[in-house]
Amino acid sequence: MKKSTLITVLCVLVLVPMVLLAVSIKGNKAEQKIINATPEIKQFEPRSAEWGKYFPRQYDSYMKTKKSDEIKDVLKADPALVVIWAGYAFSKDYNAPRGHFYMLEDNLNTLRTGAPVDNKTGPLPSACWTCKSPDVPRLINKIGELDYFTGTWARFGGEVVNPIGCADCHDNKTMKLTVTRDFLKRALDAEGSMPFADASHQDMRSLVCAQCHAEYYFKKTKWDDKGEEKTAAVVTFPWDNGFAAEDMEKYYDDIAFSDWTHALSKTPMLKAQHPDFETFITGVHGKNNLSCADCHMPYVREGGVKYSNHKVGSPLDDIQNTCLNCHKGTEKEFRATVARKLERKNELSQAAMNVLAKAHLEAGKAWELGATEAEMAPILLDIRHGQWRWDFSIAAHGAFFHAPEETLRVLGSAINKGQDARVKLRTVLAKYGAATFEAPDFSTKEKAQAIIGLPFDKQVEEKNQFINGLKEEWFKDGAEKGIYDPKSREGMILKTSFNK
Repeated sequence: MKKSTLITVLCVLVLVPMVLLAVSIKGNKAEQKIINATPEIKQFEPRSAEWGKYFPRQYDSYMKTKKSDEIKDVLKADPALVVIWAGYAFSKDYNAPRGHFYMLEDNLNTLRTGAPVDNKTGPLPSACWTCKSPDVPRLINKIGELDYFTGTWARFGGEVVNPIGCADCHDNKTMKLTVTRDFLKRALDAEGSMPFADASHQDMRSLVCAQCHAEYYFKKTKWDDKGEEKTAAVVTFPWDNGFAAEDMEKYYDDIAFSDWTHALSKTPMLKAQHPDFETFITGVHGKNNLSCADCHMPYVREGGVKYSNHKVGSPLDDIQNTCLNCHKGTEKEFRATVARKLERKNELSQAAMNVLAKAHLEAGKAWELGATEAEMAPILLDIRHGQWRWDFSIAAHGAFFHAPEETLRVLGSAINKGQDARVKLRTVLAKYGAATFEAPDFSTKEKAQAIIGLPFDKQVEEKNQFINGLKEEWFKDGAEKGIYDPKSREGMILKTSFNK
């Protein structure tokens, strides 16, 4: 090879990487310029696509939550739940949670929210929108917290039209993490061990999640609206006594609160929501100052840009950027460990559900035979406490991993409480000549719903009328008001468990 040719080849080999590097740097600088630009986003902007203009990587990764679109009918998988929740909306319809993209859609479509025909009908209060949309803090800012929490769920159908998004967690000017729902701040201050004013940035990476991923109830609160007395159903976290299941149990007992009265056993019941934050902070990761975002929204790097992945989901979807950042081992080993933890939780949960469902059915029989309130009172208290503890353990979606020891402990106590109720029921049933009574078969969702007298087909028919009618009008209303983001539903396919 000639010397001149050799020099040319070497020059090309040197220059090509330099050109590519220059192009990359230029591209990164252009993107960084967009990222560093002062955002022109109005306060409480509910349309995440508007935020995405300035933060495209975060927005694009958030939109990938639409891939978690599977509908899993939990009542079909665990029919005992229908009996356990008899008389409560969850006995109608309960699916496993999907990605944040579907947060609002699934709230609209579930049988639990009923089938309103106007803005004054339907079984649920307006508070049931609270953790579904950035339109909620916008509304609270506009009309006030007490007004927002007053009235029916359908009242704000044309106002709450966007799923959980950027405005729920970020300040529109600084992009700093911010809590947009004051009931979390009040609850932290009431509990006392971690006042909101002392929260660090790392704390905030969990607290923005805790706004919704926590146990709550609707506290009836009277207020004056220009001379007219109204009652608001204010979302409230029961943390005054602490974060443990027994602490909240005592809180509810002390104020004689119940979410509903069980249709069969007549027990004043408690329904746990999703106490993910409470269980997380009791586990090893929470105690070591990790945040929800560390595992569910890990940092990723693309070129010269580092950002938090907003495809909120299971850490197992990206083990290299989650678990293996801190732990040694292989993906296979971690998956096996998590599977074993889940298996143990499921084993105790199934046992608890079976015991509690039978206790409800046996209590119903005791009432039918003429049992007195004095005879039933200690039994109903055991059922109430047992079901609360079971529900607290399983309603927190990741509790089996966040705090496995605590979860198994609480599940064990749930089984004990349920068994205590059934032992006492044997005595009462024997007194009324039914010592050999056996609970009816609830091995399928259909059998269980028949036992509790649920008019399932009628409710499905009414719900479909709502889905094809008033629901569509709400989105048109939101579009006319200029608050609806059509990209938030782009490519969405209607899926329900009852229309399969």
